[in-house]
Amino acid sequence: MSAGPVGTAPVSAPALERPVTGPRGRTAVRVGPVSVVLRWRHLLVPLVALVVLVLVSAVSIGRGDYPIGIPDVLRTVVGLGDGPQEFIVLRLRAPRVVVGLLVGLALGVAGAVFQTFARNPLAAPDTLGITMGASVGAVAAIVLSGGTSAGALLGGLGIPLAALLGALVTGLLLFLLAWRAGVDGYRLVLVGIALWSMGAALVDWMLTNAEIYDAASAYVWITGSLNARTWDQAVPLAVALAVLLPLALATGRALSVMQFGDDTARGLGLRLAGAQAAVVLLAVGLTAAAVAAAGPITFVALVVPQIAVRLAGGSRPPLLASGLLGAVLVVTADLVTRTVLPTALPVGILTAVIGAPYLLWLLVRGRRQLT
Repeated sequence: MSAGPVGTAPVSAPALERPVTGPRGRTAVRVGPVSVVLRWRHLLVPLVALVVLVLVSAVSIGRGDYPIGIPDVLRTVVGLGDGPQEFIVLRLRAPRVVVGLLVGLALGVAGAVFQTFARNPLAAPDTLGITMGASVGAVAAIVLSGGTSAGALLGGLGIPLAALLGALVTGLLLFLLAWRAGVDGYRLVLVGIALWSMGAALVDWMLTNAEIYDAASAYVWITGSLNARTWDQAVPLAVALAVLLPLALATGRALSVMQFGDDTARGLGLRLAGAQAAVVLLAVGLTAAAVAAAGPITFVALVVPQIAVRLAGGSRPPLLASGLLGAVLVVTADLVTRTVLPTALPVGILTAVIGAPYLLWLLVRGRRQLT
């Protein structure tokens, strides 16, 4: 403690970076003129989810006709395994798990973005029609190839690119139709439900007129599956997420402001129109990349953000925790369908079994709150 000039209070040493514990597990840390508030649950939940994800992924890679223990799987992943184990782990089993991990990560973040932006727990790529738009593109590529000029074009692109195109077109329509001097969350959900209905009708029409073998192949794809996934799907998805995920995480501050309403966001200096456009397009891009790689694995983007916000606390779903929990859900569901159930099923069936009751619960809860 040093004395200041006469008539002034003593001048203390700079408050270093002394953490001050606040309410509800928050700690304020000040470094010079900069201060941040650390929410320990926001750090703990992603860390625990990451550990669980590594363990579940190792178990999933190790299960099969040739069982491999978790320590051997981890050693092989870091390049310390023997020849046969490297072939089984890195060439045969790892691509499927990596695709599931990345798909869950993308869907979890996309769902958290949509729900925060719309201020509605029912807002997700499934309910907004984006995954159905991807299904329209993929089914058209499967059942209409050669039958029409559009079908031949989509068939030439391939199923993943056709699904990507369908998701992006639907996302663009969603944005344009919901735009009215900005994007209103309530209007976004209504337009999304309408687009979902139109897409479902198109898919049903194409399947009704398809050959039986094409229809069977299309049904497998639209349920969402990780079967036969290779590095050909994993690498492009990883490249897309390497670009989109950092951009999505960077929108955290804008999302925090948007949740208070448009007028408040403008009053806080947010360029609302540009921020809304960026947020919606990023969420659509994440969804499109995920669906193009593994089909429409439903309800992940709907359920996971609400689980994350209840675990981490706060007023909105945390993006990173939602992504990691989404990856845990998809990888775990795929492991269960392969090893626990008597018949191997597409992973999308199990996530739908989990998510459909949750959707009904949300609807019933919302109705009770209104009454």
